[in-house]
Amino acid sequence: MSDHLKRLNAPESWHIAKKANKFITKTAPGPHNANAMPIAVWLRDHMKLARNMKEVKQILGQKDVIVNGRPCRDPKMGIGIFDIIALPKINKYYRILRDRDGRHVSVEIDAEAAKTRLCKVKNKTTIAGGKVQLNLRDGANILADNTYKSGDSVVVSLEPENRFKIVDHFPFVVGNMAMIIGGKHSGNVARIVDIVKMPGSVPNKIILQDEKTGTKFDTIAPYIYMVGKQMPAIAKWGHEE
Repeated sequence: MSDHLKRLNAPESWHIAKKANKFITKTAPGPHNANAMPIAVWLRDHMKLARNMKEVKQILGQKDVIVNGRPCRDPKMGIGIFDIIALPKINKYYRILRDRDGRHVSVEIDAEAAKTRLCKVKNKTTIAGGKVQLNLRDGANILADNTYKSGDSVVVSLEPENRFKIVDHFPFVVGNMAMIIGGKHSGNVARIVDIVKMPGSVPNKIILQDEKTGTKFDTIAPYIYMVGKQMPAIAKWGHEE
């Protein structure tokens, strides 16, 4: 398989210039889905911190880029929604979100906010010894008790001594706050007012209400990412409020 991807075929969520060059770095298998953006594209095309792949490799080789609490060395490693990227040498920290057009955006946060990360529970399984394993949307797995359910979000620590320890929990239930990460309502933050069970393999329909306008709209369960209870737990989003 090719190590490169034609820019014209790159996912729209990357939001890159399509005709600057013919090819662009291809994402390596790993976290997130097919829309994951290579860290090289983020450094070079989004943040303008490198001019070419040689400079990208130099930055990564010095362990200057920390992704979710771990130094990133692979320029093809994929990053996606709610990932935390730290650049300690220049005291810059970012959270990856989606804007209203479904594109990746980097929202600057402070060092304290960069110590934790929001993760969606994709499903859970019981492993040897009767322990419960939470399988997260980005491919990570953590051990927990049976409190958590599919569709919930957990806030995990990124600090080395407590890496991936759960510090907060936002259940996927009516009344809690959610961010939509796909479809025409991408980037919106609203309160869930109803969960409509659909027959067969059709995704459940979620009815939400915008807290500011009172407008109701619907989306499907895979596009829901729980972000709070009475209020959103994250103050900055990928669009203007």
